[in-house]
Amino acid sequence: MELLKKNEDFRNCYRQGRSSSRANRLLVLYHTKNGLPHNRIGISVSKKVGNSVVRHRIKRLVREVYRLQEDSMRNSSSSDGGSDIVVVARRSANGASYHEIESALLALLESSGLRQTQ
Repeated sequence: MELLKKNEDFRNCYRQGRSSSRANRLLVLYHTKNGLPHNRIGISVSKKVGNSVVRHRIKRLVREVYRLQEDSMRNSSSSDGGSDIVVVARRSANGASYHEIESALLALLESSGLRQTQ
């Protein structure tokens, strides 16, 4: 799993991926093609969501869901290159369980075409 770390990469994904963004109650997802043979993921959790413990917990949960689903995503994106994916947590993600985060992220990935429906 490769992570987005540079502010420039996040901004690029926000600008170019805005038309292909998806959202639900817990998460917002932006994605854009990156020209690389693999996907990169970035996770953004604002201070409005909670303190550092809460923010880091949400990041860990999203990262774990993505890690477990990475193989099914790689199959769907291998033919046309990889994508930069940015996941933004909403305030309602504070206190959400692993299964809620998992179902929210998987629904976003499937609706955006980044993951094949199982």
